[in-house]
Amino acid sequence: MASFNHFVLLILLTVTLVLSAEATKERRPIPSKAQKNEMKRQLKAINKPAIKSFKTEHGDIFDCIDIHKQLALDHHLLKNHSVQLKPTTVPEWITENNISGSINLVQEGISCPNGTVIVKRTTMQDLMHAQRLKSMGFDGPRPFLTETNNTNSNGKFYVAKGTFGPDLFAGVRGHINVWKPNILQDQVSLAYIAVGGGAKENFASISVGWKVNPSLYYGDHVRLYASWTLHGSNTGCNDMSCPGFVQVSKTIALGAIIQPLSIYKGPQYQLHLTLYQDQIKGDWWISCNDEDVGYWPASLFKSWRESNAASYASWGGQVYSPVTEKSPPMGSGHWPSEGYQKSAYFRHVQMSLGDGRVFNPQTGTVKLYETSRNCYKARLVHDHYKPWLKSIYYGGPGGCIG
Repeated sequence: MASFNHFVLLILLTVTLVLSAEATKERRPIPSKAQKNEMKRQLKAINKPAIKSFKTEHGDIFDCIDIHKQLALDHHLLKNHSVQLKPTTVPEWITENNISGSINLVQEGISCPNGTVIVKRTTMQDLMHAQRLKSMGFDGPRPFLTETNNTNSNGKFYVAKGTFGPDLFAGVRGHINVWKPNILQDQVSLAYIAVGGGAKENFASISVGWKVNPSLYYGDHVRLYASWTLHGSNTGCNDMSCPGFVQVSKTIALGAIIQPLSIYKGPQYQLHLTLYQDQIKGDWWISCNDEDVGYWPASLFKSWRESNAASYASWGGQVYSPVTEKSPPMGSGHWPSEGYQKSAYFRHVQMSLGDGRVFNPQTGTVKLYETSRNCYKARLVHDHYKPWLKSIYYGGPGGCIG
């Protein structure tokens, strides 16, 4: 009898999986021939000729591209841009000891030749997923979310973060532990460090962090992401899906899977993330685990005053969910009040001035912002001792509707 019941359960499980797969197919419209041809044209423009290629165990393909022939240089403002192999100025960041495990973003077995950069190859499925996600209302992270732009006809954004500004500065950093929140196919959960500035009607922002986004990326892996946008226009995108971000690293690629991940009440693994401005060129650089990944040239952000200086910084988490679903977990899925080894955090939050001097933002200059305190919260912690100093805990279990 037990054997028969087990057999029946297997049949029911199989039927459920089939129905679920069919439902997913119904939600994914099949592109027309004209749409496929347009996507093929886009792929040809995005994916530059590879000098060397690698395929990972997760199915990702990484290409080694000539550094001077990458997609960024197709941008009309960068036609005569000379690629900067390294910044001319860097902040004098304070050296401190790690308290948690290191994350390896270098894909095993991948080694790009000198003169090339590593880029995750974009596929037809990637374009289809991105198009579908955009049609659902998610057009990328909104690190400087306000009450007027947190909802659209299809879904809603939720954030829990700390924000600094308005005041001019030249760089921000923070060390963020990485988690894998359990989310549905059409949901997004991410954590980021961001800078922004410019006039209200033409506000520009850039961000970097980790993201779980099954509709955009293959599978529900946690991935390194970067995003830039110029509000009031169609400029900007995620990772390297459009011209703009100049890649210089031949080992760390945007869109790469992050491993290992933090464990509740166990080891904590983190990324060291920095966004800073080259004070001579005006470019904005990403540094991940103390390696420069690439930069956004100054010419992309004319709205950031003549110096391209940013005036706002943000550290925290964000989720997006369709109106038909309860909002997903943010960060570790646990409340900031639970503390270390349980909650998601940005620790040792620091900033730099134009002359390279580093400072810890004063408590009164960092304001907490929470879209819905019933589902997500943020908490500012001040410790006089390294390696914590100023830290921001954030996140929550989710469960909000509409």
